[in-house]
Amino acid sequence: TPQPGLRYPPHRGRLPPPFRRAQKSLLADGSFPQEEFESVFDVIRRGDVLVYHPYDLFTSSVEEFINQAADDPEVLAIKLTLYRLSPKSAIVDALERASEHGKQVLALVELKARFDEDNNIQWARQLERAGVHVVYGVLGYKTHTKVTLVVRKERQGVRSYAHIGTGNYNTKTSRFYTDLGLFTCRPMIGQDLVELFNYFTGYGKQQRFRRLLVAPVTLRDRMEAMIHREIKHANTQRGGHIRAKMNSLVDPAIIQALYNAAKAGVRIDLVVRGMCSLRAGVPGLSESIRVVSIIGPFLEHSRIFWFGNGGNPEVYIGSADWMTRNLDRRVECLTPVEDPLLRQKLEILLSLYLQDNCGAWQMGPDGSYSPVSRHQDEVERDAQQVLIQHWQAVQGRADPSDAMVPESDRQVEDRQDRG
Repeated sequence: TPQPGLRYPPHRGRLPPPFRRAQKSLLADGSFPQEEFESVFDVIRRGDVLVYHPYDLFTSSVEEFINQAADDPEVLAIKLTLYRLSPKSAIVDALERASEHGKQVLALVELKARFDEDNNIQWARQLERAGVHVVYGVLGYKTHTKVTLVVRKERQGVRSYAHIGTGNYNTKTSRFYTDLGLFTCRPMIGQDLVELFNYFTGYGKQQRFRRLLVAPVTLRDRMEAMIHREIKHANTQRGGHIRAKMNSLVDPAIIQALYNAAKAGVRIDLVVRGMCSLRAGVPGLSESIRVVSIIGPFLEHSRIFWFGNGGNPEVYIGSADWMTRNLDRRVECLTPVEDPLLRQKLEILLSLYLQDNCGAWQMGPDGSYSPVSRHQDEVERDAQQVLIQHWQAVQGRADPSDAMVPESDRQVEDRQDRG
């Protein structure tokens, strides 16, 4: 018997506000005049853009970026990594179109993506037939990173545009997996991606990167170093603090580093969707560590790593979990989020998850989970529902802001104080 009461209401993401005038489909159907259109490249040149799926539409951000790159006569090259694709992929169509237009197109297709091996082989053959340069990654490592590099000729010279995400280039899963994506044209990140793709194709053996953290080269060492830095801050009374969100936490060395940090007084807040081998709240070992898992209509798939750094936070997003396979046996990529406003949005997002008292389950010292308790007079806080409601409110505005997440109470107070 159908039970409609057990279903979540349908959700359709919003058109990301920064890209609202950068939609070629809207231009084609006359939704706004020609003079109001701006390309995705115009938008990204003004500043970094952060999107959060499924609240922000994948089709109107990532797919639009790749589609416009395929059709733009000034674009010289498109390079990206493909791990899991939709059965019908607009991204593959765009890559084929770009190759037909004479652009240099490179696709790294991971043939060992679990459960998608046959699908990826078929996509690789189709792309090769269309003239796309298809490569299969670094020998001995599964390529799990989610990156796109677009090289464009402009008046000031050649400029690199990048998308670095936490999820696959997959339209289907973008509707019910939460994933972050950063669009940027920062020169150092672009140069890092150029060298990363040289590494993929065998033309480079990069051992250092300027901004990106790349496994198996620099990611583990840098993560452990940032944990140890928080210990130093705690030891000098500068309030060590780590907040992170990921799918799994099972790497023994990272877990030991977190235990050491906790014993030094570092406050550690973790949102871990799946496997977690760390034990939180154990007296004398991990009393300052809290672990929660969020259950809701969307599968929590985004990864965020936040380090307080004595009041000068560093924040990274990307494809890697704190798992040995991600740190040592896969090619992964994390990017820093350097724009202060976007970094603040991620801080608010982490706070939303950590304050959830509806869909959050908290780990006890024995490793078991129980629902986060809510006092009788306490306001209900459901992180996913707050984000859905925020999307609906922003979508309804005549001139929506580019806020990815709701303002914190302090932001609202500050804005009111400014009049």
